Amino acid sequence: MTDALWTSDAIAAATGGAASAAFEADGVTFDSREVGPGDLFIALTGEATDGHRFLTQAFERGAAGAVVSEDSGNPQVRVGDTMAALEALAVASRERTAARIIGVTGSVGKTSTKEALFAALDRPDPGSAHRSVKSYNNHTGVPLSLARMPAGSKYGVLEMGMNHAGELAHLTTLVRPHVALVTAIAPAHTAFFPDESAIADAKGEIFAGLEPGGVAIVPFDSPHRDRLIAAARPHASEIVTFGLQAGADVRAIESMRLATGATFVTARLGERELSFTMAQPGMHWVSNALAVLAAVDAVGGDLGMAGLALAEMGGLQGRGARFMAPVGGGEALVIDESYNANPASMRATLAVLGAEDATRKIAVLGEMRELGDASGAYHAALAEPIAAAGVSQLVLVGTEMLHLAEALEGRVQFVHVADAATAGERLAEILAPGDAVLIKGSNGVGLSTLVARLKTPATGNGTASCSM
Repeated sequence: MTDALWTSDAIAAATGGAASAAFEADGVTFDSREVGPGDLFIALTGEATDGHRFLTQAFERGAAGAVVSEDSGNPQVRVGDTMAALEALAVASRERTAARIIGVTGSVGKTSTKEALFAALDRPDPGSAHRSVKSYNNHTGVPLSLARMPAGSKYGVLEMGMNHAGELAHLTTLVRPHVALVTAIAPAHTAFFPDESAIADAKGEIFAGLEPGGVAIVPFDSPHRDRLIAAARPHASEIVTFGLQAGADVRAIESMRLATGATFVTARLGERELSFTMAQPGMHWVSNALAVLAAVDAVGGDLGMAGLALAEMGGLQGRGARFMAPVGGGEALVIDESYNANPASMRATLAVLGAEDATRKIAVLGEMRELGDASGAYHAALAEPIAAAGVSQLVLVGTEMLHLAEALEGRVQFVHVADAATAGERLAEILAPGDAVLIKGSNGVGLSTLVARLKTPATGNGTASCSM
């Protein structure tokens, strides 16, 4: 019996395709740049590009075989539609595993919660848990993550995202979770929804895919809690709430910030109590941790090990990772939140910056995108959490940040720039040893390039310095 993730025969059986030769694959990807030795390359065809153009590159990088819709002359499984084949592999992968599956969605916190869940479930038995990598949570990322799941996995944690109604309804039928978790509802992609209630309805689609006997996990503190519970009720055998407020099934009865920036938490789950340290700072991370405990408990995981995993978990790149950047004759703390932003996550991370013990608190804030007609008001409303955090200097990036600039006029020192490159230049002019700087904005603003340059500063005359 082979230990391969996929054989050519299994791929052909799942997709209804025809194999040109026998091969075995240990991984799956549709990005030729990610192909490693022994991988299966799926040549997806889209509006912008065609994966068949990159078959030579994929096999030069060591691909074991490919799924194609036209003959390539390489070991392949030929199908009529490669996207349909990817979904077919996802379905077959889901059918062959006995793993307990957790589906995660939400307006904020879903990737961080997914990673924390994976760490909590994998810690007792490394290699037993599988999860989506990066933010592979859309119509291609979800089936790819499923297709990559080893058949012998004990747990699977799959992230699901959306920016239009109806998208989760399809993804959840592929994932078929035993546990469906909504982290939070917040203004995100509001350009595509009339209001937050509509966002809650779209997130609530995840519950329709629950397996018989499934558990729905809902944020108790959300103003949309009852709406989510109503969406879950027809599909879930059990509904569990989590939150900071009294009444939640899983709640924090004590939380205390430690000198290290971590938070000591005592959580109550029914009649049980668990005390642990949450390595990541901020009350939004305490909420994420409570959701993690609820999900681990729902799949029969080890809560004690989950607590240890939360204590050990470092920040994720673009989502709270921290590092010290050389600047002048010393260092400045950089909080990397550059991956994405919406009003709720902006407020949460500004509060984290406000709690830092630093000479000065500086923020580089990129515009928040896809907020529709209310975008101006959402941006202007950031003036209040900026003031509460004690931010002394700001670099605002992008057209929509003009609304915040107007709200801040005369209240705090700031500059407004058009792009990430200029933001880097302005930050280099003001950053000094002892500062703490938060870098956050929608991914399309490109602030991750600024973070990368802070990590690898230029040097001159043998002395490290911040140069952007």
